[in-house]
Amino acid sequence: MTDNWLDALAEALAREGHAVLVVVATAQGSTPRETGAAMIVSSGHCAGTIGGGHLEYEAMRIAREALHDGGVTGTWIVRYPLAARLGQCCGGVATLAFSKLDRLASAWLDPAIACTRTGSPFALVSRVAGASEAAMRLVVTKDDVRGTLGDVSLDSDAIALARTRLAGAGDGAALVRHAREGPASLLVHVERPDAFPVWLFGNGHVGRALVRILGVVPARVRWVDARAAEFPQDVPANVEIVVTDAPEDELQDAPPGAFVVVTTHSHALDLVLIEAALARDDWRYLGLIGSKSKRAQFERRLAARGFAADACARIRCPIGVEGVAVKAKHPGAIAVAIAAELLVVREASAHRADAPRSVDLVRNR
Repeated sequence: MTDNWLDALAEALAREGHAVLVVVATAQGSTPRETGAAMIVSSGHCAGTIGGGHLEYEAMRIAREALHDGGVTGTWIVRYPLAARLGQCCGGVATLAFSKLDRLASAWLDPAIACTRTGSPFALVSRVAGASEAAMRLVVTKDDVRGTLGDVSLDSDAIALARTRLAGAGDGAALVRHAREGPASLLVHVERPDAFPVWLFGNGHVGRALVRILGVVPARVRWVDARAAEFPQDVPANVEIVVTDAPEDELQDAPPGAFVVVTTHSHALDLVLIEAALARDDWRYLGLIGSKSKRAQFERRLAARGFAADACARIRCPIGVEGVAVKAKHPGAIAVAIAAELLVVREASAHRADAPRSVDLVRNR
């Protein structure tokens, strides 16, 4: 999930010294965001979202009050029946975990960020012990542990619980009852960094529109074209521009699971790129801008070059949300359809499961 909240937290702590991390700890019924969604609140900034609306407004208010209260240092929870307490029509119940943090959080924050860089699943475990306790955390991976909850015995139990959850398929957060610590004493937050690498070829009207849309989702975009003058001066922070006379060579460096989008100005170049992409079979998405007649023409040419029909069948062309008839030909409309299709494919391949709201950890000693 991540959504870059770890980087946002590191930036806030480096800039201001203190920040409050707000995490959706449980979500029952209809709620604005899923468990694990996170928001960073500092004195002058806010990054991320737990769903907007009155819930987020109240969370920001509580977080900023905590930032100005020197006695608040730990992790605590607040339960929100959304209809009864906040008047929100969704009517579910969300429990938020608040943690006031300072630069000492780097002891667990740096290892967690390192996990996101390498795509390694990890669990953050914190002790929900009231707003006057230290906000300590464990970072648990399959093979490593960093940090502490301040008690060796509790650390041992928390590590076992975290690894049990990591062995499953789910992510998100859960409040966990511990036999010794009392009800809802641990917050276990599992993150499975899902790399979203997009290799985008073509900096024409559709490419430029698509880059702006992908700038607001957790993608890493490598934007490739030979026409340096066609790239805009400003691009989103998650976009890297590559100017090259051999764009097809870039596909050799694309990571496994990449999303390849071909929107160039040249049908001949499109065919070269599709051939280079089909030489690999480890990407998650291969989209080609064009019509049904263009697809049929490309399939004939690819077959003549020895490509099997089942390989060609994996190409998304016409590009855009499958099964949705978007007839508009405006570049912005096409870009929206492409972005939506990328997100649909990404979610379908993520195999995520909802985290349980609460579980029991029984100590066998």
